[in-house]
Amino acid sequence: MERVTGVRLARASVWRLLTGRLGWSLQRPRRQAVERDESEIARWVAQEWPRIRRGR
Repeated sequence: MERVTGVRLARASVWRLLTGRLGWSLQRPRRQAVERDESEIARWVAQEWPRIRRGR
């Protein structure tokens, strides 16, 4: 914040600014991607990975 604005703020002040005035909320990423396709992963592990592992 200090580099961008030139104003030095404590960590708690930055949190209050983001959540209060700007309306941000704490968001944590999911552990797994929503697009994850288990059947495609199983196919890849069974068919493609052994070919790649063998090498040329």
